[in-house]
Order: sequence, then structure tokens, then C-alpha cells
Amino acid sequence: MANAGYELVRTSLNLAAVPSARPAIVRPVTRIQAIEGHLAVPAHVVPQTEDPLNHLLFALKHEGVNMQILAQALPKISAERMLKELNDSPNGQYIRAACYLWELHTGAVLEGKPDIAGGYVDLFDPERYVTGPDNRNSRWRLNFNGLGSPMYCATVERSPAVEAGIRSDILGRTKAFIDSLGKEMMDRALSWAYLHETEDSYAIEREAPSEDKARKFIALLKQAHEGRPLSEEYLVELQSSTVSGVFEKAVQFRNEQNWLRSGGNRGGAASVSYVPPPPDAVLRLMDEWMAFANTAPKQIDPIVAASIASFGFVYIHPFMDGNGRLSRFLFHKALCTSGQLEKGALLPVSVAMKRHERQYLETLQAFSAPARELVQVTSAGEGQFYFDFKADDTIYRYWDATPAVEFGFAMAEQALDVELRQETQYLAHFDAIRRAIDERYDVRGSLLATLISIAMDGEGTISISKRKRFAADLPAEVFDAIEAEARAVLADAAEPTEDGDGSAIEPPPR
Repeated sequence: MANAGYELVRTSLNLAAVPSARPAIVRPVTRIQAIEGHLAVPAHVVPQTEDPLNHLLFALKHEGVNMQILAQALPKISAERMLKELNDSPNGQYIRAACYLWELHTGAVLEGKPDIAGGYVDLFDPERYVTGPDNRNSRWRLNFNGLGSPMYCATVERSPAVEAGIRSDILGRTKAFIDSLGKEMMDRALSWAYLHETEDSYAIEREAPSEDKARKFIALLKQAHEGRPLSEEYLVELQSSTVSGVFEKAVQFRNEQNWLRSGGNRGGAASVSYVPPPPDAVLRLMDEWMAFANTAPKQIDPIVAASIASFGFVYIHPFMDGNGRLSRFLFHKALCTSGQLEKGALLPVSVAMKRHERQYLETLQAFSAPARELVQVTSAGEGQFYFDFKADDTIYRYWDATPAVEFGFAMAEQALDVELRQETQYLAHFDAIRRAIDERYDVRGSLLATLISIAMDGEGTISISKRKRFAADLPAEVFDAIEAEARAVLADAAEPTEDGDGSAIEPPPR
């Protein structure tokens, strides 16, 4: 079975690009169809030579737009070859797209091209991809409608999970849910969300924030609503607020190489799990990334924008420390920039990510693992390494963000329908128990709060050891009453409830 399309071009030109997720392979089929993780193609449909341009045009038509391979392959094709194909089919949409991208990535001009007639054509098929605002090029009568710019463009396929996420209107449902709460309950639920978002964002990094760190990070989260555009200066300020060590605080984007390791500091080059772009590429990449992050949330679905901004930032890794926490802050920043999340509101996505930490890691690795294969790492001893980048920075400019966006939607859904709703329900039930006990007994407020929490977390039971601890403060009948009220509340909570679209939701245990 022979390769075709992008995979043939990648291997025949020895490109340092990530292999196609669904490579086109010639198989004994009668029509093009997705089979077993690849695209099965009949022999009569495939170009009959291994000419790279013919296979790129075939790929644009049948496989979609792989900006990474196109950016690396097109500069290897001569202007004469491009013009010959264009003259044979001057109004063909795929050769026009290829010529547009050839000029973009070579910096040259195809002199003597024929006039292009007909209407504008989209580079990205809106039925296949989530697309951005129109950016028309009159020279090629082509509409660049990618997510970002021609120089930084993530792609997001309209997978069933992405389509369902877009339709779900999570931010609209979040607003409706928060609006349905009274002011006191809303304030308490959001206070919980800010605190636990902080704690779990640190916990993902295997850290426990001090009181001072937690207070600063909560203040950072609230900054997401201020509307300040992202810049190097602002990101440096944000980074400095997330790290405590004087030597870890940045003054600019990094000017040295960093890397991530698995298994702590032990092991050689094989322990390096990810290598971000080299320092001389960081500023260029960050300029393009910031242009996207500052504008996309108001132009496309905010959770699509937030997912690309968050994961794209951590893949560039512009600082030596604090990138992970900042990337999760940037998710919130994008939602606030969209204007669809009202001031003060927060979706606790880090709480959801911590609950689904393995899935979070797998999503990160969907990009980082193949990108790591494109860097040769040599150990220099004592935890130091030499890095030989086989690829240029196109692997960080053009990446498949579909897994990141699917994960972003899943975590936003979890943050609303489990974390926020569950905590609000917990607070409401706590209040109900407290009112019932207050009507019958005179118990000090702080002690009663402690015992109610113990009973609720103990599934309606206050353990013998806890009873002994507080026996001098209360008679046994008060413990019994608290347990009885807690059991009644938990029994009610165990019944499935319905959310706004009528589907049954049963919250997991706290």
C-alpha cells in the first residue's frame, strides 16, 4: 500500500513535519473513505506520479488544509512548476490556494501569472473546519478564513464533540444559572469558585499555594475581566504574580532554551518529554499568538478561542517558569474578552481539569509528543542538554487544535454542570440543615458549621471519634439531629435532577 497526498509529500521531501493523523493510502477500494485511522483512496484517483505539487493539490481537495506541511513543502517547488500548473487551470481553487501559500512562505512573487477570474474561494471549508473572519486576497481571489493569521493558524475540525460544544451555548447557560441565584448565594458560589480554581491550578503543577500566593492568584483571576490587551509587558507582570522565587520572575520573554522532563531530574535525553521552540523564535511566535488571543474571542466561539489561546501559549512556553498556571488564566481571559461572561463570573475550569488530569495530560501530549520527535536531544550531563531542532517554527505556528478544543468544551461543561451547580447545591443544603438545627437548638455558629460539614462529607454520619472530640460541647441528641437532617438532604440530592435542556444530571460525590 502506497502513501499519497500529504504523507507522500512529507516523506518524499523529507519534511520535518508532524505525520498526518489520517494519512492517505492507496487501497483496493472503489471510493475515498476513512478506514482504520487513515484515508483509503482508490488507485485511479491518486496522481500517477510522485510529483509533490500534484499530491499537494490532491491533498487540498481530499484531505483538507495542513498548513504545516504546505508551509514546508511549497518553498521546495520552483516558480516555474507553480506557474505551469496555474496556466493549465488558472481558475482552479486548489492551485490558487497553493500559489497564495507559495508566495506567503517564499516571500517571492509568481511573475507573469494569468488573470484570475470567478468568485472568491475559501481556503478552509466551513463545513469541515471552524473558521475565522474573512480576509480576502484580491490577487488570488482567495479568502483566508483560518483561525488566526496566515502566519499563526491553528485548525479545528468540526468533529461531533466540537459541533456539540458550539451548539451547547455554555456561556449563555452559565449566565442564566448565575442570574438564577440570589445575590448572597451567587457571591458565596463565586468565592468558592475563585478559591478552588486557584488551589487546583496550583495542584496540577504539584504545588500547594500559601495564603499569600492564593490571594495573589485570585486577584490575577479577577484581572481577566479588566479588558487589558495582552502584550509582552502585561504577560511579564502576570508571570511575576504567579511565581514566588525572585530568580523565577521574568523581565521579558525567555532568551534561553527550556524543556520539560518526565520522571523528575533523573534520566538522560529520553527523559525530556517536550522541547518548546528555540529562544530566537519565541518573540515572533508570541507576536502572532498575542494578535490571535486579543481578537479571536470576539470573532469566533469563545471556548474555541480560549482553548487555542491556552494550549497555544503553553506550547510556546515563553517563560522559564509559571507557564502552566498562566495558560489556565488565559482560558479565563479569553472568556472574559468575549464579553459573554459577565464581570465577576468565573467558570472553574481548573477544578474540572484537576478532576480529569489524565485527560488533560493526554490532550497536551496530542501536540507535545509528535513535536518532541522533531527535536534531537543530547545529554550534556548534570541535567543539561543540547537541542538540535529538525524542524523550523512552523510546527508551533500551524497545529491541529481539535483535541484541545474538544477538551476545552468538555471542561467548560464540567465546570458549569458539575462544579458550580454541585457547589451551589452543597451550599443550599448546608443552609437548609443549619436552619433546621437553629430552630431547635442553640449551637455556636462556628461549631455548628463544622459539624454540618463533617456530617455532609461523611454521607450523613458524624464518626464516633468526631463525637468524642466535641462531646463536651453538645449533648448526643444534637449530633443525632444533625445526622438526621444531613441524611434527609443527601437522600434528596441523590435523586437525579434536570438541567436547562431537560437532560438528567447526577452529580458525582464531593
